[in-house]
Amino acid sequence: MKSIYSYVVKTTSHQDYKYAQQISDEMALSAQKRGVAVAQRPKELIKEKMKKGLAVIAINNDTGEWMGFCYLEVWQHEKMVANSGLIIAEAYRGLGISKEIKLKMFELSRERYPGAIILSLSTSPAVIHVNHHLGFTTISHQRVMTNEWFCNGSNSWVNYTDLMKNNHGNLPYTAMVYIPDIVNNNKPIIKRLKNLKQKIRLFTNKKMKKVA
Repeated sequence: MKSIYSYVVKTTSHQDYKYAQQISDEMALSAQKRGVAVAQRPKELIKEKMKKGLAVIAINNDTGEWMGFCYLEVWQHEKMVANSGLIIAEAYRGLGISKEIKLKMFELSRERYPGAIILSLSTSPAVIHVNHHLGFTTISHQRVMTNEWFCNGSNSWVNYTDLMKNNHGNLPYTAMVYIPDIVNNNKPIIKRLKNLKQKIRLFTNKKMKKVA
């Protein structure tokens, strides 16, 4: 096995359609193994996100295999967005790929919807850690569900069902939001994001060497 994979984390396009069925199947299998009732993401949904450039994918440069994937949900006239469907292919888990995808998703959100609030619901300590560094703040599930924008426009989001069924409580998710700094044109976050990307790539390389 190679000590370090050569890979790219990029915004998707129609050229990534060939991975859609594999990603859909891996999402379903992962949810089944974890005993989590998650709505199926059909390949048609994944391909649509890819086509619109509303998703991020990690690809192994040597084998052409997909390593990880995530897409954006957008609602309330582009005033609120959220990451959804984050999945890492089983062979590449535990290497830090999810952190790099998370950073790329953040960049995509800021680029496409600079004025939108970003909502995150996650059970991943790694994602929560990155969120804190990016300037996200933790909020209660009750606060999320009393947000008019969220309740009126996010019923298509997979995690929305969990929030409704559980009446805002007893959920494994940590709810976080990022409020864009429109006044300063988000300049403070640009430098922070660059530093984070460098640190995470170094961390990922070290993890890969350990499993080699």
